[in-house]
Amino acid sequence: MGRSFARLAAAAAGFAAALAFAQEPVKIGVIAPFTGPAAGFGKEIEAGMRAWMKIHGDTVAGRKMQLLIRDTGGPNPDVAKRLAQELVTRDKVDFLAGFGYTPEALASAPIATEAKTPMIVMNAASSVVTTRSPYIARFSMTLPQVSAPMATWAWKNGIRKVYSLVTDFAPGIDSETAFKTAFTALGGQVIDAVRMPLRNPDYAPYVQRAKDAKPDALFIFVPAGQDAVAFMKAFEERGLAKEGIKPIGPGDLTDDYVLNSIGDPVLGVITTHHYSAAHDSPENKAFVAAFHAVAPELGRPNFMGVGGYDGMAAIAEVVKRLGNSIDGDKAMEILKTLKLDSPRGPISIDPATRDIVQTVYVRKVEKRGNEYWNVEFDKFPDVKDPGK
Repeated sequence: MGRSFARLAAAAAGFAAALAFAQEPVKIGVIAPFTGPAAGFGKEIEAGMRAWMKIHGDTVAGRKMQLLIRDTGGPNPDVAKRLAQELVTRDKVDFLAGFGYTPEALASAPIATEAKTPMIVMNAASSVVTTRSPYIARFSMTLPQVSAPMATWAWKNGIRKVYSLVTDFAPGIDSETAFKTAFTALGGQVIDAVRMPLRNPDYAPYVQRAKDAKPDALFIFVPAGQDAVAFMKAFEERGLAKEGIKPIGPGDLTDDYVLNSIGDPVLGVITTHHYSAAHDSPENKAFVAAFHAVAPELGRPNFMGVGGYDGMAAIAEVVKRLGNSIDGDKAMEILKTLKLDSPRGPISIDPATRDIVQTVYVRKVEKRGNEYWNVEFDKFPDVKDPGK
């Protein structure tokens, strides 16, 4: 009787332990700026992740999805690296995620490699990012991926002379290089390529120099958010539009997060990008509604928001397939062949690079009622990163 009772007690204890283990949350360490001038980066990413949970629930394969939010106040790569180290060693996260800026992703990559922790990049857009760790998969975009199609569109629409102005860090340089390579191959001319500081730039002198060069168009990359607002203000004040100089570039320039703040100066601006809150699909309408429900103060999702949403969908798929055993190598094998129906359209991961393959849209800013929208009117399907 005693032995039978002991066996039953042991079995019950084992079952209780197994049940407790089955209910352990999936810990996702989210690293991004949540304060400072780039606070919108982190807020959009987090809201996108929570929008996914609003639609699909916050429990996957019996495990609660838990977001551990960490603020870099960035761009701040040293802080990002320290936070990544703390998340994997102290908090024992199953995934690292977020990464608004390339320097922060690059600084965190060795931590992901050492810990064999999958790192889901939801924005950082320099081509080099996925090469820095075999445990990185990117669900945002690369600047070459969205910049090279602009060269094709510009050439087809009569633009022959372009002046390039980009922020002087890896994404800006990637954007400039991809556009220039594609545009000159078609026969176009980049008459000058000038780089502006990342921190606290005064855009007006750069814009004036571009105006004096009298190009057909000004190719622009500045970080999304308040930099885009400041740049378009300088563009208007210096009167480039009156001279017939067209602003073109990737969609950071007409970021949905700040589009209404820019106002009329942005009307008619053409950009190429992978997401617009105006994208017409059932998936996007559901996403926009869920995003507004979880973060009404943000107004609408931007491309970082959809990166957070799709990154969360990818994490959920890994959890569905692996359950309680989130092994880094097995997770990466799943991620490398993943295909999803995103609010932006169909997306997949290139297994050779762990980078996203997606449609790049040509958009024009239009006013509908009292709001400004990036309205898609052309597209380049199944675009890979040309920077690799």
